[in-house]
Amino acid sequence: MTTATAAAPSSGLEAGAPRRNLVSRIVDRVGSGAVQVIMIILGLFWLVPTLGLLVVSLRTNKVNNAEGWWTIFTKPAELTVASYQNLLSGGFSASFWNTVLITVPTTILVIGIAAMAAYAFAWMEFPGRDGAFLIVVGLLIVPIQIALIPIAGLYGNAGIFGSIPGVVLFHVAFGLPFAIFLLRNFFVGIPASLLEAARMDGASEWKIFASVVFPLGKPAIASLGIFQFLWVWNDMLIALVFADTDNQPMTKYLQSQMRQFGSNMDILSSGAFLSLIIPLVLFFAFQRYFVQGMMSGSVK
Repeated sequence: MTTATAAAPSSGLEAGAPRRNLVSRIVDRVGSGAVQVIMIILGLFWLVPTLGLLVVSLRTNKVNNAEGWWTIFTKPAELTVASYQNLLSGGFSASFWNTVLITVPTTILVIGIAAMAAYAFAWMEFPGRDGAFLIVVGLLIVPIQIALIPIAGLYGNAGIFGSIPGVVLFHVAFGLPFAIFLLRNFFVGIPASLLEAARMDGASEWKIFASVVFPLGKPAIASLGIFQFLWVWNDMLIALVFADTDNQPMTKYLQSQMRQFGSNMDILSSGAFLSLIIPLVLFFAFQRYFVQGMMSGSVK
């Protein structure tokens, strides 16, 4: 009895070879020289407003009102640091450190609490786990505005209204739902065999989280940290409601200067540039982790 073997149709792929998805092909194409040049050009265009803000901050208000910032290439003598000296001699320095004292603890607390909660929701069994996670997901749709008045009354009774800890607690509370949701979805994708191997070696849940899950989750955690830092650093609504004058961050301080010195664009632009440069440096410093976190869920 002879066995007839049907010839498989040629598909351009070897037998058993996985078909590459669209994202993988796009990533490979981005590596080509022409696309890299286009990306560089787009990046330079993206930096043009930042360059314009820097030039405006380094010129007097009279010069800024008379001509555009691009004329600096033919008139470099117009540059001066007087606006920065005037800004730093006022209350901007205090507001800068207030912003740091609000943003850094908030980012650390959100990442730390969210990472532990996400690990519990992803890999630990406990009563009511699914229901609790649904509540966390439901909190994503709660607008911040509806909580301002009730929490303001609660802070007043607790004696922390207008203080930096009060602003930090508000940001942490409203930053946790999204952070837990994001990290939980990332942690679920970690191979279960790694966790089982660690348990067989006698590792506790805390040891597994610290030695296995947290290092593997660095790309997602770094991406979350960048977003959380930017959200809090650039926030003005919460600062306007919960921070008093002594504890106001840069956004509230610049808003008050705009109301008081609306025509002094040199002062406002220098303050805006100083508030911009820190997030910009942070983004470029951690861009490798940011890209990994963005692509980890789409490229296998």
